[in-house]
Amino acid sequence: MLYDDTPIAKLLDSTRTKPRLLLVDDQSTWTQAMHALFAADFHVLLAHSGEQALAICQDSPPDLVLLDAVMPAMDGFEVCARLKASASSRDIPVIFVTGHNDTEQETRALNAGAADCVARPLNPAVVKARVKSQLMLKLQSDAMNKLVFLDGLTGVFNRRYFDQRVHMEMARSVRNKTPLALIMIELDFFDRYKDCYGDDAGDQCLREIADTLKAGLRRPADLVARYAGAAFACLLPETEFNNAMAMACELELRVRGKAMAHARSDAADVATITLGVAGRVGNTVADARALLTLAQGQLGRAVDAGRGRVSGDLLPSTHD
Repeated sequence: MLYDDTPIAKLLDSTRTKPRLLLVDDQSTWTQAMHALFAADFHVLLAHSGEQALAICQDSPPDLVLLDAVMPAMDGFEVCARLKASASSRDIPVIFVTGHNDTEQETRALNAGAADCVARPLNPAVVKARVKSQLMLKLQSDAMNKLVFLDGLTGVFNRRYFDQRVHMEMARSVRNKTPLALIMIELDFFDRYKDCYGDDAGDQCLREIADTLKAGLRRPADLVARYAGAAFACLLPETEFNNAMAMACELELRVRGKAMAHARSDAADVATITLGVAGRVGNTVADARALLTLAQGQLGRAVDAGRGRVSGDLLPSTHD
């Protein structure tokens, strides 16, 4: 049921933090009241202007937006239209707060892409029920979308998802002048492994590698994806190059420590990985393709040096 008394936390799996709710209104009294209403179940974000709301949705997208229709400079209708026009925010549900019995505002809000509307004066129970209903639908949609972006064999993200995220994170890194790191990973002599142990064992080896890489990630924003065949990629937002190199070395040791026998490897008598690291500092002018090219180049350098090792470099920086 959408309107039962189940706590929001019970709707989430054990790996998720509190859902993120963005309150948008230029009136601090309203946002304070709504903050008090939702603070127990949500991580509540506040925006006091349309521009501020758009910036939050681009940099740290919430799960749901509760948006006042009437604001100075940029009203709620324009905010909603801009959110729905952007690929990175169009799937965030928006609930409009409209005037009492103002059917014109409500119709305009729904036409702008709003998922629902609530009218002033706000009834706390009704607002909570509407927010919970839309959140449940959003979580269900996210779960379905996640299945589309998962690799069927290993359970980590697939190439399609990685391609979207690397461009998104690079744009965010450039906009906020924050570091970004990418690790490209190759399982050493995998064709030989399959020839020696069989295709089923090869599949199990890939699953083991994927699980090991995923377990080695340190923050929720970090991700691992199966890039192609026996190749993986780890994308590390807001991670300094030195920290990315340290993580790459740790991942190499983790895989080696699994001690999966590999009788036909020239790198070791167990399965190993080779890693190429690329980093971006805050003042670097570059795109996602440049980061990927550098990481692949460093991977090739590590392969040429004998495999089972890490090589990395920074994109050239531009100083102000």
